[in-house]
Amino acid sequence: MSEQAVTDQVRRRKVVYIPGYDPIHPRRYRELYRKEGAAQAEISGYDIALSPKAKASGPYGWTVAAQIDGTSVEADIDVLVWSDIVRGSMSHSIPGTYLQLLRTAFTYIATGTLRRLMWLRKGPVIAALYPVGMLLAQLIVAVGLGVVAARLLSFGLGLIGSAVLSLIGDLGNLDFTIFTSADTVAQVVVFGLVARWILQWFKSKDGKFFAYYLMHDYAYSARWSGANPKALEDRMAEFGDAVAEALAQDYDEVLVVGHSSGAHLGVSILADLIRAGRVPGNGPALGFLTLGQVVPMVSFLPRATRLRADLAYLSARDELAWVDVTAPGDGCAFALCDPVAVSGVAPADQKWPLVISAAFTQTLSPETWAKLRWRFFRLHFQYLCAFDRPHDYDYFQITAGPVTLRERFAERQPSKSRIDVPASKYTSIAA
Repeated sequence: MSEQAVTDQVRRRKVVYIPGYDPIHPRRYRELYRKEGAAQAEISGYDIALSPKAKASGPYGWTVAAQIDGTSVEADIDVLVWSDIVRGSMSHSIPGTYLQLLRTAFTYIATGTLRRLMWLRKGPVIAALYPVGMLLAQLIVAVGLGVVAARLLSFGLGLIGSAVLSLIGDLGNLDFTIFTSADTVAQVVVFGLVARWILQWFKSKDGKFFAYYLMHDYAYSARWSGANPKALEDRMAEFGDAVAEALAQDYDEVLVVGHSSGAHLGVSILADLIRAGRVPGNGPALGFLTLGQVVPMVSFLPRATRLRADLAYLSARDELAWVDVTAPGDGCAFALCDPVAVSGVAPADQKWPLVISAAFTQTLSPETWAKLRWRFFRLHFQYLCAFDRPHDYDYFQITAGPVTLRERFAERQPSKSRIDVPASKYTSIAA
């Protein structure tokens, strides 16, 4: 280990960022870091600049050069991409998405998981129910407008039919049931076309509604009842290799950051590395930062034995420092919920995570908070953004500053509002 690492001073850092369930190209994270990093540097009075990676090969990423507290720090940031798996899991058809809705709702309700999640935080449960309600509302609107269009057509055809019959009524008693049959067929066709067009319109506007996106997100874990599909396990093994490679290099700290669903991926990746002896005792300091985690959405499911075992194991390890940051203002995260304890697998010697709050109402100015308060999806990414009034949580100082994660929060006490009461019905762990 370098002298800098021994003294908790960082000159070179490797940051490994694991996104949540996100189908978008990772360049969005680079641009977010560039924009928000510059804003935070201006607010806090330090310098930070981005440049392309020296090598084009390997994971997507960038390099950061920072001057913070009189110290020059270089950070290599990699984004571990699983957006292709995310895109592959998304149903591209409207009927497929509604099938996912039924399957996901059944899984969370029938297992009792939904009820237990509501014991913790209603915000993320409401966020989970939002796509269900929104998709059902869209279906009702589509069906309603389809019925209206069919009725209007029937009314029009009725007027035409009456006019025709009045003109030829003196031809005798003719069988005009064909008009009734044609009217029924026309109504069915118009109903189907209008309802389908309305549903397709809603789907095309999902960049504003997020109903399809969130439905796919929750359905991904529910489909396997909390277990990881093989494609994801294979990708997580690759991510583990990337972290192990960084730990073998001359960095002062290797910092793994897991945002949203990326948090529970990070838990299993790091647990696997430590079990396998791939975290060298004389290597860089190892930090694990989880942001806006939604671990209970997965760990409370029946087949999440692997995740629960990894949570229990990682929470007692000395090889790393694990800090979990959420905020009650983030309605998509299980704010201040200790993911190990609430999952019912906390060991007697639990050390991690340190659960703290980003306290949006205090760290954002009243003007900024007023702008963001009802932008729930944007607030879920606030952890990666600038704060007007930063406290001890500053994403850019953590990722590009001269102090390790362990040292930065060494004296920090857990949030007084931390929730650490076991709530999961399922607590079995993998052998």
